[in-house]
Amino acid sequence: MSESTRVTEKGQATIPKELREKYDLEPGDEVVWVDTDEGIVVQKRTRTSGRGMLVPDDISEGKRAEIADELAQRVRDRRDRNYEEI
Repeated sequence: MSESTRVTEKGQATIPKELREKYDLEPGDEVVWVDTDEGIVVQKRTRTSGRGMLVPDDISEGKRAEIADELAQRVRDRRDRNYEEI
């Protein structure tokens, strides 16, 4: 499918209805603009939460909790060191 739309003075462009329906795009969804050698590619952002950004999705819940605890402890340790320096 190929359809053109215009870019407004504010830099906005309308996603054609057929594509919004095909890719289940709804108000509030985010899209990612990717600059490629062939031009601009627009993709629906599939990750809406921060989950998996620091840890891969295939990690078990137990391991994930362990990593979260370790990161929280590192933050506390760093904060405590910063307070000691003041």
